[in-house]
Amino acid sequence: MNERELPFLIDTHAHLDDGRLKGRLGEVLRNAREAGVVQVVAVATTAADSESVLTMATENPGVFASVGIHPNETREAAPGDWARIVELASRPEVVALGESGLDRHWDRAPFDLQQDYFNRHLELARELGKPVIIHSRDCHADIVAQLRQLSRPIRGVLHSFTGHWDEAQEILAIGLHLSFAGMLTFANKALDSLRDAASRVPIDRLLVETDAPYLSPHPHRGRDNEPARVAFTAAKLAEVRGMTLEELARATTRNARDLFSIPESSMILSA
Repeated sequence: MNERELPFLIDTHAHLDDGRLKGRLGEVLRNAREAGVVQVVAVATTAADSESVLTMATENPGVFASVGIHPNETREAAPGDWARIVELASRPEVVALGESGLDRHWDRAPFDLQQDYFNRHLELARELGKPVIIHSRDCHADIVAQLRQLSRPIRGVLHSFTGHWDEAQEILAIGLHLSFAGMLTFANKALDSLRDAASRVPIDRLLVETDAPYLSPHPHRGRDNEPARVAFTAAKLAEVRGMTLEELARATTRNARDLFSIPESSMILSA
């Protein structure tokens, strides 16, 4: 299959600032384009990362930035870090806020502090008319409760969804998109409920991502991930939904461009 025959895909969540990717960004983006990935949302976890991904988005066609402070990083946020996020968020290269959210898996930050920062991201996203990228780990009920308190639909995505259909329906009812990453491709029988949920999500609420350099899909499991490998997750997602990869790619790319206001004309350049 040559490049012109590849379905166009968007990796909606990659940590391009991570040291495993940043030092070879040109190679990473070339690999992505060769795999049919035409655009990438580079997602930050700290104020410093936010500066970095914005620079990447400014210098590299097809790369867009999301700025914010990850829940596990909130304890370490320095005075002035949130003000810097607010300043960066209005830049046109910034297409989302986050990643933000809640995490009970790691005991790195007080939960009330995580909730405070999550609310800050949600309010700033509302003020700017930009979507929010939400992290949730071992705290689905907490996420749902905090979002329901807003009493309005939320524009954004729960990234790297790992739950079952009942949980998916709660997230969809709030107004969010759901994004699937490499875990969808893992052979574990325990993930069959995740594949079931992926098969049922309305096609207009569906996204794909890598969460690179994490969660590398089969057959690359255990290795550093990168945006090119979103194609493996997309292929599995198409399989569980009974669609062709081309159909799935058209839908998820359209959804990503609509949610993040990404212009079709700005694509990763070929090497």
